[in-house]
Amino acid sequence: MNAYDEYMKGIVKPMREELANNGFTELTTAEAVEGTMKSLEGTALVVINSVCGCAAGLARPAVREALQEATHKPDHLLTVFAGQDKEATAMMRDYFPEVPPSSPSIAVWKDGALAYFIPREQIENFEMEQIKDHLAEVLGQVCQK
Repeated sequence: MNAYDEYMKGIVKPMREELANNGFTELTTAEAVEGTMKSLEGTALVVINSVCGCAAGLARPAVREALQEATHKPDHLLTVFAGQDKEATAMMRDYFPEVPPSSPSIAVWKDGALAYFIPREQIENFEMEQIKDHLAEVLGQVCQK
């Protein structure tokens, strides 16, 4: 591993842990994404994580808080890290080709299909509370049994 890769690994570690420590399974390879998505049943919240400020100050906190508040929670919490785990991110994006690549972004998956997608454009320049409320409402609708 070169010095740049080592440096970036250290920089993104707390950004990865913020979701992993809150119950998210981090998928770091294309094989892990494919294996998980092929066998996935029920609902999943998929966060395409990023190093940008809107991921740190908006997306990750909104996801954490929406999950705390949601009355109906997804069966699975998954994340890939754009710009870091490139193959895993590309493979995840292949599961919802109808939306342009965007990071950070939040996908809600249900019964083998994309049920809802929140792109960067609906994260950046919004208040964290708005994103949290938006996601909590979507989870309430999509994850209802």
